[in-house]
Amino acid sequence: PMRSWLGAALVLGAQLRALWLAAAVEVHTAKEVVAVNGTNQRLKCTFSSSSPVSQQLSVSWNFQPEDLSAHEPVFYFLKEPYQPPSGRFKDRVTWDGNIERHDVSIMVWNLKPSDNGTFTCQVTNWPDVYGTIGEVRLRVVQKVSFSEIHFLAVAIGSASGLMIIVVTAVIICRQRRRKARDRRLEAADTE
Repeated sequence: PMRSWLGAALVLGAQLRALWLAAAVEVHTAKEVVAVNGTNQRLKCTFSSSSPVSQQLSVSWNFQPEDLSAHEPVFYFLKEPYQPPSGRFKDRVTWDGNIERHDVSIMVWNLKPSDNGTFTCQVTNWPDVYGTIGEVRLRVVQKVSFSEIHFLAVAIGSASGLMIIVVTAVIICRQRRRKARDRRLEAADTE
């Protein structure tokens, strides 16, 4: 009796855990974003839910500065977007999402070095009230660094230049060999 009760409880617990995991909201973000001081940056956040989008869907964006001081509210959405009434992001954040497309992104305007830190995006979609919290680490830099695209362009350019040099060298060598062979044949004919 005790053993069967324990087995039933374990099976029920596993089923409830699987049901809870299946009903959880999954949030997806870029893990790190680099932006130039004074520019605007879209912080992308999308979600997936096992339930259809409800009227009770809510989105909370928060900010944790690099110095790990207190969290600050950045943006809130419930049926409509709400900007923060005060704080560092007052009048600097706008809604840039589309609920029907499961996009709850925001735009941060006029970035400053003090905006370095981690932004979190949390979505609840009743009855999916639990789930992951998306994080985006923002680094504000003074100027654009040598990016991967620049590196790729230089690499492709260098490889193309090297190929041209190799092909040219092969053509020149073949022409010289042909001329040397022709000279040998002419010398053999004259003898």
